[in-house]
Amino acid sequence: MERVYNFNAGPSAMPLSVLQTVQRDFLDFNHTGMSIVEISHRSAAYQELQADTIALLKKVMRIPVGYHIVFLQGGGSMQFLMHGANFLKRRGAYVNTGVWATKAMEAAAFFGPIYEAASGKKEDFGRIPEIDAIHLQNDTDYLYITSNNTIYGTEWQQYPHLGLPLICDASSDFLARPVHVADFDLLYAGVQKNVGPAGAVVAIIKDTLLQQARTDIPVMLQYRTFVEHDSTYNTPPVFAIYFVNQVLHWIDRNGGLTAMEIRNRQKAAIVYDAIDRSNGFYRGHAAVDSRSLMNVTFRLATPELEKAFVAAGAARRLIGLKGHRSLGGCRASIYNAVTVEACEVLAEFMDEFRKRR
Repeated sequence: MERVYNFNAGPSAMPLSVLQTVQRDFLDFNHTGMSIVEISHRSAAYQELQADTIALLKKVMRIPVGYHIVFLQGGGSMQFLMHGANFLKRRGAYVNTGVWATKAMEAAAFFGPIYEAASGKKEDFGRIPEIDAIHLQNDTDYLYITSNNTIYGTEWQQYPHLGLPLICDASSDFLARPVHVADFDLLYAGVQKNVGPAGAVVAIIKDTLLQQARTDIPVMLQYRTFVEHDSTYNTPPVFAIYFVNQVLHWIDRNGGLTAMEIRNRQKAAIVYDAIDRSNGFYRGHAAVDSRSLMNVTFRLATPELEKAFVAAGAARRLIGLKGHRSLGGCRASIYNAVTVEACEVLAEFMDEFRKRR
């Protein structure tokens, strides 16, 4: 099999060595004589796996004492609902950076008043709002942000610290660079971008925030339920958590999050340079000061030309370059597992396509 250069936005590229390990061990997990998808989540073998995964997260992210790590299901969409169900009592503040923040606001609004503390809508979400532009109202329970927007290709360069609990959807740049976990009260991520297959969410919750969570909601919506039952109140997504474990070992072996950031900045520079040297042939959607390390978004002169670009790329084994349906254009998602070589091949193709056209 000849593998392609995978620029899909999610589910997305995974480290080849991890895929090979999963393939090798799939029929016999840890000498149990069973596949990872066959073992009980109550078994010692699984409990050891989950404990090791939590220990690795604490190590690579340098998670301080006073935080709980739980594994959940339902993807980011369930978290849009759960954060509001647990923590919205008076009103919730949101920085609207596009589709995913909007969906979070809409879901949380079922549980109480919400408002936009800042928005990038006037600039078609091509820029992250300045921290000074965030305006908070009295009696606000929390501030909610989306760290990276896959659709528009924008990413927070600095996080706001405004004296309120900070909730962050970090799904599309989770483990792409070091973050100071102590700055967040709830940080969650669907794993299907950088860390594993679809099916699991990692949530990192500060104990002081958890203590304030509502209890007048269904048990399955309460973060407290999953903390108290060590993520096994119901059957957890065993295979996805196993895969996260393997990716965390890969990150740890390859220099941790500092090394991931260095390599991700190198990759992003390769692709952004191809845009910047094109004299307008490729037009980046995101403002330079808001550019994402994970999702490079750009337009060409016409939709027809964009379609031709995507088709020509696919013919060169460059897969997943079509932009999101809500924005159009083109997009290259260059998550941790996407190689420097893949970005170099993409940039060369971009130069060649521009010269031919």
